[in-house]
Amino acid sequence: MGDWQSLLDRPGVILADGAMGTMLFEAGLEFGNPPELWNVEHPDRILAVHRAYLEAGAQIVLTNTFGGSCFRLELHGLQARVAELNRAGVEVARQAVAAAGGSTLVAGDIGPSGAMLAPLGTLTYDEATAGFAEQAGALAAAGVDLFYIETMASLEEIHAAVEGVQRAATGLPICATMTFDTHGFTMMGVSPEKAVEALAGWGVSAAGGNCGNGPDEILEVIRKMRAAAPQAVLVAKANAGMPELVAGRAVYRAGPEVMARYAVAAAQAGARLIGACCGSTPAHLRAMAEALSAAGLRP
Repeated sequence: MGDWQSLLDRPGVILADGAMGTMLFEAGLEFGNPPELWNVEHPDRILAVHRAYLEAGAQIVLTNTFGGSCFRLELHGLQARVAELNRAGVEVARQAVAAAGGSTLVAGDIGPSGAMLAPLGTLTYDEATAGFAEQAGALAAAGVDLFYIETMASLEEIHAAVEGVQRAATGLPICATMTFDTHGFTMMGVSPEKAVEALAGWGVSAAGGNCGNGPDEILEVIRKMRAAAPQAVLVAKANAGMPELVAGRAVYRAGPEVMARYAVAAAQAGARLIGACCGSTPAHLRAMAEALSAAGLRP
């Protein structure tokens, strides 16, 4: 198992991986089907994605467990398989890292519940915390090095996720990111400044923004977070451009060269952990790694 603190102690940017879902759709996953099921039905395809990102330079890979909570799995009648599917997700990521022979860290990926917390919805804070704790416990038992909570819109839900992880796996580092729109706020009206201040107060190891928008918007999020919390470890994981709907599918137009420029700009804005989100591929990540190295921002 790798060590998050050792990565932080080294100079330069830490490179996270890129999109999993984008790659799985290319590999044949049908829209609406749970990607987590492929951890047991098609582990070879998950392995191939991890290996491609490792070869491109990723120092942290996220498990294929974004929708691995009981809340998301219940939509497919799979809520009884939380432990199985999360464990399998960690195992295939570990297999990829072992084959690469490196010290890449495996981050247990936790996405939003998909439900609105009370009073706007029916899911209570305690129920959310318990559900996230169940997933986190399975990921921790399977051997993740850290957790990556992502794509959150409300402070209540991301707090529940952080508390759930802390309850299940005290001591493992937590990276937590929210998703901001083109106006600089989450869907629930949370600003980057408020997000980073809250997350720092809850004891996360790194905070930032992911998904929801393109590189330019993420850069502004990072700048605002840096101004509000100068000592925070910041995370940027931008989409490969703004999504466009083409024939019912989201298409991302930003090529590797655009994401390469974004990676350098994100580092200069204050991000320490940089990766890519929806629409990105290993080609994007390789370009990012090369650009960061050329700029002297990555060993």
